[in-house]
Amino acid sequence: MRNIYIFVCVCLFLFAQPAWAQGETSITLSAAGDVTLGRDDNYGYTYSFDHEAKKNGLAFFTKYIEPIFKKDDFTTVNLETTLTNATQKAEKKFRFRGDPSYVNVLTRASIEGVNLANNHTLDYGQKGYIDTIATLKRANVGYFGNGVQLVKTVKGVKIGALGYKGWSDTKAVRKQIANDINSLRKQGVQIILVHFHWGDERSYMPNNPQKALGRFAIDSGADLVVGHHPHVIQGIEQYKGKMIVYSLGNFMFGGNKNPSDKDTFVYQQTFYFVNGKKQPKTTIRIIPFRISSVTTRNNYQPIPLQGKEASRVKTKIVHLSAKINKPTWLVYEK
Repeated sequence: MRNIYIFVCVCLFLFAQPAWAQGETSITLSAAGDVTLGRDDNYGYTYSFDHEAKKNGLAFFTKYIEPIFKKDDFTTVNLETTLTNATQKAEKKFRFRGDPSYVNVLTRASIEGVNLANNHTLDYGQKGYIDTIATLKRANVGYFGNGVQLVKTVKGVKIGALGYKGWSDTKAVRKQIANDINSLRKQGVQIILVHFHWGDERSYMPNNPQKALGRFAIDSGADLVVGHHPHVIQGIEQYKGKMIVYSLGNFMFGGNKNPSDKDTFVYQQTFYFVNGKKQPKTTIRIIPFRISSVTTRNNYQPIPLQGKEASRVKTKIVHLSAKINKPTWLVYEK
């Protein structure tokens, strides 16, 4: 049986130019899943995110991710919480809130953009949402989703990020996606990243709306699609030469003190430009993680996996991907 040798610079386009001009630029994007800086008040304080923050300081949470995210060019996550001192809660089961100072976790980690199109950014009403945006602005952390586009220029290349709630595949959602992507192209954006908050919780397989919307986003001009909400990882699909990462799972998740499945990963993709023109060549890397540096509970300190554990998570991603369609983007060794 062949051993899987994956995720170390997998070239998606073997016909790419063999020699690169002196004007080559590479842009590496990193994406991770659900980041909940804070907790639900009903969870209790002991072993909560707040407890760990007071006991260990904010640098504790980013210890193992800083070396990775500081080396890339643009990092995004799904910010599934509010950063506010508001007290008026929404009428729902789970309501997440973190102290505004927790925004420093994002800046320490070199996370440049956060998706706000999810089911928790309004947990403390419109005031909580406005406070969260104001907190992000003060910290110079970009945000996108809910009708907001984020455009960043890195090494002379414009990167655009969009975010949507993808519960249903509707004409209205499709129209918004197509219009937003067209708007970014008109602004000269050369790499378009789309985040979707979608799928079924604790499901390891993407549902039909996920597959339909992810592929539609690619058809409309997106360069990369990533997703979150199931709280577990799902497979990766190569569609028309571009990647759809259906679920990145949890990452720094204050929403659960001890989830049974602590597997996650950081997805990285590098795009290449020669004299300002995007090339067909692109490479990807998957970095297996556990959401906690201890196995007995969640301490909200994501840590990259090594050895057998890293191989286990890689194999898990391969198997989940194969259930969607044949993962032709893999490289094997005999």
